[in-house]
Amino acid sequence: MPDLLLELFSEEIPARMQRKAAEDLKTLVTSALVDAGLPYEGAKAFATPRRLALHVAGVPAGSAATREERKGPRVGAPEKAVEGFLRGAGLASIDDATIQTDPKKADFYVAVIEKPGRSAIDIIADFMPGILRNFPWPKSMKWGTTSTRWVRPLHSIIATFGPETEEPDVVPFEFDGITSGKTTRGHRFLADVAFDVRRFDDYAPALEKHKVVLDADRRKDIILADAKDRALALGLELVEDPALLEEVAGLVEWPVVLTGSFDEAFLEIPDECIQLTIKVNQKCFVLKDPKTGKLANKFVLISNIVAPDDGKLIIAGNEKVIRARLSDAQFFWTSDLKTRLTDNLPKLNDVKFHEKLGSVGERVKRLIALSAELAPLVGADEAKAKRGAELAKADLVSAMVFEFPELQGLMGRYYATAQGEDASVATAIEEHYKPQGPSDNVPADPVAIAVALAEKLDLLTGFWAIDEKPTGSKDPYALRRAALGVIRIVLENDLKLKLKEIIEETYLRIVLRRQSGQQLVFAKTADDYDYATITTRYTKDERFKHVLDLDAPFSVVSSDKKEDSEWSMALASSLENYDFIEQLPSATFVSKDLLSFFADRLKVHLKDEGMRHDLIDAVFALDGQDDLLMVVKRVEALQKFVSSDDGTNLAAGYKRAVNILKAEEKKDGKPVTGKPHADHLSERAEIDLAAAIDTARAEAAEAVRSENFEGAMEALSKLRAPVDRFFEDILVNADDPALRMNRLQLLAEIRDATHVVADFSKVAG
Repeated sequence: MPDLLLELFSEEIPARMQRKAAEDLKTLVTSALVDAGLPYEGAKAFATPRRLALHVAGVPAGSAATREERKGPRVGAPEKAVEGFLRGAGLASIDDATIQTDPKKADFYVAVIEKPGRSAIDIIADFMPGILRNFPWPKSMKWGTTSTRWVRPLHSIIATFGPETEEPDVVPFEFDGITSGKTTRGHRFLADVAFDVRRFDDYAPALEKHKVVLDADRRKDIILADAKDRALALGLELVEDPALLEEVAGLVEWPVVLTGSFDEAFLEIPDECIQLTIKVNQKCFVLKDPKTGKLANKFVLISNIVAPDDGKLIIAGNEKVIRARLSDAQFFWTSDLKTRLTDNLPKLNDVKFHEKLGSVGERVKRLIALSAELAPLVGADEAKAKRGAELAKADLVSAMVFEFPELQGLMGRYYATAQGEDASVATAIEEHYKPQGPSDNVPADPVAIAVALAEKLDLLTGFWAIDEKPTGSKDPYALRRAALGVIRIVLENDLKLKLKEIIEETYLRIVLRRQSGQQLVFAKTADDYDYATITTRYTKDERFKHVLDLDAPFSVVSSDKKEDSEWSMALASSLENYDFIEQLPSATFVSKDLLSFFADRLKVHLKDEGMRHDLIDAVFALDGQDDLLMVVKRVEALQKFVSSDDGTNLAAGYKRAVNILKAEEKKDGKPVTGKPHADHLSERAEIDLAAAIDTARAEAAEAVRSENFEGAMEALSKLRAPVDRFFEDILVNADDPALRMNRLQLLAEIRDATHVVADFSKVAG
């Protein structure tokens, strides 16, 4: 069958756009072929800096003729309905339609639409100009006097079509003055000549002869292999960088690997700074000494030409630029070391974190308090956790991080270590952003864990407080990543945390801040009050709910105490001149909504482990389920249980009981409440069930309290036989109203007993 070859030859395409553009070309063309009735056997797209190419194999020579009968309105229908039918069917008049009779209905019009087959060349020639005109480049440009828009000036188009055994034809079309043909050009510097091609089988080899490697993945393999060989010859090891490899493969059509060097004095700069400087400014790879693991004063560069002097001039030029860039980095490093991290803290008050969430300095105060609260929960030293949180953001105003934001956290660790901070504090500064993706490691040091959790929980709670949540397509503040980070830290470190209380207390801290000179909640800061530290969450006056000292430890004081009433009156008096905004979500609402978000993220995290989503919902549906580690352990036990015969049958019995309850509660107009009376239990099956429920509920509750979830499932499994026997032997809707209600209450007992472990109504199947 015939093959299609396309090439779009232009000036240099930005490397970051090439791979997606090639896939877009493939998708657009193959979709147009299929829509036109031209199925194909296979397709592959390619990209180099100067061309996009597409090979589509096994395309039919033409589309088949089609015949379609399109039903229209009934005979005698309104004129507008008939006109619409004619337009849709492409008929000139109603006389061109036929009339069919439906025995059950009136006569109606039918249009017989016959389309003759068309040659593939004609079809392709028709749709290609539209594809090129509307090609989805992220950015495009116009040049000359034409209206053409392309990523860079477009020079020529190859479009050939034909079988292997024949000379292919050119698919004739024009795109704003550029006519399709079969001519392309080779490498800009090494073989800048025009040559003709016929089909893909001679196109790719011809490009190779003209110093163009068409396949980007092959260019990457060449670069990686040659770079490793060069490093090995120097007794060194290549520091691989997949993102940089992808980029440089998009910068060259004929990759040539060279090596250069820089002054050893620059090695006093942290390795990451050297690597990033060389990568960002010159797109070069660095090498390391395999014996020490430290960087060597060598680098690998990728040239696009074979130079007559073996690349000496190219190497010298790169060395000159890298020397200047490393001099800048060395200056940033040494000047940053002269400033203590603590001296940077006041500058954070001038760095805005978010318009509605205040400055970075304000956020640091919250992180200190939250880290202190988390420290004993994760086994960390409280003082070190507070210190780590205090310095976590201090490197944001350093010269090195200003130049390379990617180094935030890492540079803080270097500066903290150089300034004699505790090793755990330095680690916390670096790792409090982690994990930043599924392949990133989670913090393991307790101090780092405390600060990392504080960072993410404050971030999530803050944006929930201002109602800036992720949507289906947008997550500008990476809140999904933050939630997954919390989940991974908790699960991989086996941490028991009650997230609900932590979220609520964090929310209360956040809503105390002042925004743009106006009151967000109740007061400017805790320092504005002329009384002792406030540690109460509630007062009798609704206007003064959720008042908490920004820097105080979390605590709750009952609002019905006499002193609280007096305190509330004093507070009202001292704040009578403040403006109040009363319409704020409650802390309970925020925590419930955020925990639901955690449940969704937990499903994503556990997907690859084969955990069922419905079981996660079943556990989270219970009140107070905010301990992620216990949720996962409970889900694991529940999944094992519902997969057994006992679990399957109990779930079926539960659903039967709940369905009966729903129907009867709807009929009676009120829920079934209260315990069944022992005096009304007359049949052996209901007597045995009542006894089994009491035993199973007590045993399951005790097992849950001791976190023995498998034991809790085993306790519930004892209900299987009595539940089955109850439904076999007992008529729930007895004629005697008292007996009927007693049996309904027994069904409610089944529901309540299983809810000790999970909400079985959420269990699918």
